[in-house]
Order: sequence, then structure tokens, then C-alpha cells
Amino acid sequence: MNQETAFLANHFLIAMPGLADPHFAKTVTLLCQHNADGALGIIINRPSELKLGDVMRQMEIEMAATEMGDLPVFFGGPVHPERGFILHEPATVWASTLVVSDRLALTTSRDILEAIGRGEGPSRMLLALGYAGWGQGQLEREIIENAWLNAPADNAVIFEHPPLRRWKAAADLVGIDISLLTSQAGHG
Repeated sequence: MNQETAFLANHFLIAMPGLADPHFAKTVTLLCQHNADGALGIIINRPSELKLGDVMRQMEIEMAATEMGDLPVFFGGPVHPERGFILHEPATVWASTLVVSDRLALTTSRDILEAIGRGEGPSRMLLALGYAGWGQGQLEREIIENAWLNAPADNAVIFEHPPLRRWKAAADLVGIDISLLTSQAGHG
């Protein structure tokens, strides 16, 4: 990788229509970390059957804020699907937090879940199980092979759009009507 390579942390990876991998077809992944060693992201538009209340019961964390119990838990990616990842704003730092931007962070520690249970957690959040990971140079190759569009991340897409509309909303950020693209689309 040369020094001119742009790293895409705090960007969306928007699956192109031709991406056939069932884990990533029609997904939007927020890249939380991207450097010369690889990348880590959370898929933000694949709700699972689980709810936050299910996870809290499994972890034996009391939920005083019961209205939060119905929040969906997302499929964050195929790597470590047993681990929880919370995307949240504001970018408050907890015991184990990766700051993605000045407004967004990714936390994996129990203390944030305990705060959510008490009703003292972040103002907006998305809980995902698992993450998407790429080894050194892998993501760059996939972008060159036209598997992904990328766009600067926008918290409104994560927290304000319904999950099934986030793929189109993310593509709209770069002025592309993704429904008009085919698997043979070229680079802009």
C-alpha cells in the first residue's frame, strides 16, 4: 500500500448490486477503523430477530429503562458473532471505546450496557453482534473490483432512517440511485 492510499475510517461501504456474498449483499457497513493493517466495520442495516432486552437478560443486566428493550440487535458482520458492539453518539469514552469521529464511537465493554439498563446510556445507539473485518490490502482490492461504493458516514443514516432504507440513503449521499446500477457498473 502506498502513502497516497486514503483510509476510509468513518465512511460507509455501500455494497454494489453485484456483490453476491450473502453476508454483504445490499449492506451498508460503517468503517470504524481502517489502516495499513486492514479494516473493521459494523453492518448497520441488517436487524436480527434479537432485541436489546434479550441481550440484557442473557447478560443478567437489569433494565430499568424498559422502553429500550425493544430496540433491534443488528447482524454487525460474520466475524465474532458472539461479541457485542455498540455504535453510539455522543462519542463518550467507556472502558473499551474506539472513537470513530467527534460524534460517533464504538464500544465493546459491559459498562455501557449497564448504563443503558439504568437509562443513563448514550442518546442514540445501535447494538450489533459481530463485525466485518478485512486483512491488509483486502478492502482496497474489493473496492478496485467494484464491490463497494464509499461515502463519508452520516449519523442520520445510522440513527434516523429505518434499517431497510439505509442502503439507498447511504448511496444517496454520493448522488447515486443504487437501484439503477447493475453488477456491470463502472467507477463513476
